[in-house]
Amino acid sequence: WPAKKTMPVGLVLTAVLAYAYWEVAPRRIAAASIQGLIIAGELLYIVFGALFLLFMLKHSGAVAAIRDGFRRISPDRRIQAIIVAWTFGAFMEGAAGFGTPAAVAGPLLVILGFPPMAAVVAALTIQSTPVSFGAVGTPILIGVNGGLKDQPLVEKFLTEPGSPESYDALLRAIAGDVALVHGVIGTLIPLFVVCLLTRFFGANRSWREGLAVWRFALFAGLAFTIPYMLLGVFLGPEFPSLLGGLIALGVTVTAARRGWFQPKEPWDFPPDSDWAAEWSGRIPMREADQRDTTPISLFAAWLPYLMVGVLLVVTRVVPSVAAWIAAAEIKWPSILGTDISGAINVPKLPGTVFLVVSLFCIPLYRMNRRNVRAAIGEASSALFGAALAIVFAVPMVRIFINSNVNAADLASMPQVLAAATAQWAGQAWPALAAVIGAMGAFVAGSNTISNMTFALFQFDVALSTGLPPTMIVALQAVGGAAGNMICVHNVVAAAATVGLLGQEGTVIRRTLIPTAYYLVAAGAIGMAVCFWAR
Repeated sequence: WPAKKTMPVGLVLTAVLAYAYWEVAPRRIAAASIQGLIIAGELLYIVFGALFLLFMLKHSGAVAAIRDGFRRISPDRRIQAIIVAWTFGAFMEGAAGFGTPAAVAGPLLVILGFPPMAAVVAALTIQSTPVSFGAVGTPILIGVNGGLKDQPLVEKFLTEPGSPESYDALLRAIAGDVALVHGVIGTLIPLFVVCLLTRFFGANRSWREGLAVWRFALFAGLAFTIPYMLLGVFLGPEFPSLLGGLIALGVTVTAARRGWFQPKEPWDFPPDSDWAAEWSGRIPMREADQRDTTPISLFAAWLPYLMVGVLLVVTRVVPSVAAWIAAAEIKWPSILGTDISGAINVPKLPGTVFLVVSLFCIPLYRMNRRNVRAAIGEASSALFGAALAIVFAVPMVRIFINSNVNAADLASMPQVLAAATAQWAGQAWPALAAVIGAMGAFVAGSNTISNMTFALFQFDVALSTGLPPTMIVALQAVGGAAGNMICVHNVVAAAATVGLLGQEGTVIRRTLIPTAYYLVAAGAIGMAVCFWAR
C-alpha cells in the first residue's frame, strides 16, 4: 500500500492501542495529534518551498543551464550523484538538517535528468553519515544533551575514577566516538549510492556497473569522512558535517573536472521512454519543457542554490541573526492542558529560505507572470498529493512517543520496545544499540528526538552491563542517523519534492539495503570496541 493509505490506518491503530492498552487519556491522544499536525504543517511548508524553487528554475530556463554545466563537469550519472547527493547533500545537512538535503538534492538530481525515484533513493541514502552533526550539531547538542543533562545517573558516573572530568567533556567524548564510528562506516556510502542506481535504475540492472566507479566513490567518501572525523574529535559537534561537506564538495568537483579516478566509459540511465512507470513522478523535466527566453549563464543558474546554502548557514551560525530568528518562535506550551507542547518558527524553517530565493528568481531571470503562476500551480498540485500521507503519519508518531503518561503505569511505546530488546540482548547489547537508535528515528523522523528519547536509556544499559557508556550512547546516535534513510515521513516528504507519490514502500525497500549495512557495521564496531575496552 502507498503511504496515503497505510498512514491513516496506522494512526487509528496507534490511537486505539494507546487508549486501550496503555490507558492514555483521550485528551492526551488529542494533544499529541495536534502536536503532530503542527509538525506536519512545518514539513509541508518545507516541501512546498522546495517544489516552488524547482518549478521556478524549470520555467525560467535555469534547469537547462544547470544540466549542461554538470555535463561539462562529468557526463557520468554516478559521478553526478556522488557530487550532488553525497557532498552537496552533506553540506546542506550540516547547515540545516531536518530533511533539507533530500528537499534540495532530490529535485536537483531530477533537474539533471535522473528518474525521480532514483533521485529520492540517492538523496535519502546520504541521510546517514552527516545526520548526527546536522543543523550545526543539533542531534548531539539538543538530542543527546537533552537526554543526559542533569540526570542523577550521569552525575554519579562523572564522580567515578576514570570518568570524563565534566559533563561538557562527556558530551565531547560522545561526539568524538560518533564521528569515528560514522567515519569508518560512512566512507562506503557513496559506493552504495552508485550501486543502488546501477542495480535498480540501470538498463543492465548491474551491481558491477556501480562498483566500476569504486575509486572515485572511495575518494569522495574519504574527502568527507577524514575532515569529518578530525572536526568531530577535536572541535566538537557543530561543524563536522557543515565544513566536511564543504571541503568534500570542492575536492570532488575538482577531481571530476580533471578526470581523476574515473572509469573509461561514462554511465547513464536508459532513455526515459524505457523507464518503469514507478520510477517517474509528476514533475516533467524534459528539455521540451525548458524554453529559454533569454540565455542564462551557469553562474546565474546556480545562484539560487548558492543563496540557499549561504542563507541556511547565516541563519544558523551568525549569533545575532540566529537570536533574532529564535525570538520569532510561536509557542503553545500546554496543548489541551497537557504537558505536550507545540512550537513553530517560520523564519527558521528551510521552507522560508526556499521561498525567499524563489521570489528572487523573478528579477534574476526576468520571469513573467505566466511563468510564476505556472510554478505556483505545479508546486501546489504536487504538494497536495503528499499532504494526506504526512498529515496522518506525523500525528501517529507523536501519539507513539507521547504514550509515556498513562494510567497503566507503563513506559512509552518506544521505551517498552527498547527495554525488551535490552533484556534479551544482555552482553551483546553493543551489537543492537544502534538498532534502537534507528527504531527511534524511524518512528520519530528525527535523530534528535531519537537521541533525546533513548540517550539516558542507553547510558543506563551500558552502566548496568559494564559497557563504556560513551560508546553505547554514540552507537545510539549513529543508529538514529541511519534510521533517517527509512523513516516514513522523511520518505514521503522527499518523494513529494520530486512529485513521486504512492511509491514510498518501494523507496524504503531500496534504502533498507544501506540502512542494514550501517546497523550491522555499527554493531560490529561497537562489539569490537567494547570488547577491547574491557
